[in-house]
Amino acid sequence: MSQELNTWQFIAKRLRKSQAVMLLLVVESQGSSPGRQGFKMAVDAHGELCGSIGGGVMEVKLVELAKVRLQEMQPEALLKKQIHRKSAPQFQSGMICSGEQTIVFFPLQKVHFKVVQNIIRCLKSHRPALLHISYTAENQLFKLIEDQQNDPPFRFERPDEQHYIFEENLGFKNRLFIVGGGHCALALSELMSKMDFYICLLDDRPDLSTITKNKFVHEKHLLENYAQIGDFIPSGPHVYVVVMTLGYRFDELVLRQLWNKSFRYFGMLGSATKIATLWETLHAEGFSKEQLDRIHAPIGLKINSRTPEEIAVSIAAEIVAVKNGYFNKI
Repeated sequence: MSQELNTWQFIAKRLRKSQAVMLLLVVESQGSSPGRQGFKMAVDAHGELCGSIGGGVMEVKLVELAKVRLQEMQPEALLKKQIHRKSAPQFQSGMICSGEQTIVFFPLQKVHFKVVQNIIRCLKSHRPALLHISYTAENQLFKLIEDQQNDPPFRFERPDEQHYIFEENLGFKNRLFIVGGGHCALALSELMSKMDFYICLLDDRPDLSTITKNKFVHEKHLLENYAQIGDFIPSGPHVYVVVMTLGYRFDELVLRQLWNKSFRYFGMLGSATKIATLWETLHAEGFSKEQLDRIHAPIGLKINSRTPEEIAVSIAAEIVAVKNGYFNKI
């Protein structure tokens, strides 16, 4: 989210000086498009920019278009489709990666400064908020609705060529709960902090040095014991859980508290032998194969990871693969 915050701060700096700035926002994407829904970029009249809508020759071309529209003081928002195939009869982006994306060009003026300030405030405080952009022949709206969010986090509707609505939940779209604060958790926290995850760390060891060193998470909770863990981790389609406690018995306790919740991702660290032993115990007690198969264990992609940093890479890659639907395709 730091890049998103940087983009809005870039916009605010220029609006404060009464300089117009163009917001380029990917409102829709399909296939292998390099610019995904929600990607943002801000461009001023001099060509200075912040953020990205996918890069490459397409981005260069659209930045120039944004500059021209600002210099000519064109006040209307523009919706522009880009198709990343040479064979496309129209809307060719100049790229050949396949896929499509639609970008809104929304000119922001000093009148929008207060809304942008409120966006920055909500991002910094992690307060839920909804960005609303809409266009009709009579009106174009740019507003923030605080304390409200949609599910799913993006909404784009275009009933006809003259009207569209785009809404986006601001801030983090996903929540990652790391249970256990050791060396692997520290490495994973640092890596995942660079992605679109609000990170919560939970442990029952108050004097653990790696918890003290962990400046990458947004929340830390020290529990009396892991029997409380279910009170801290909610179910949800955008909730990701990684279990990496001190040992087998603690892992088992956490799993027993969470097994009946629904998560986008549920993973447990441990050797294949440890996992097999735990699974045998739980299966004997009545846990079904389907219940246990929901858990990614041993956690992470099989890349022969050894160090905490390598383990973190394997776990992060697996989480991203689940988030992006990769495992649904194989």
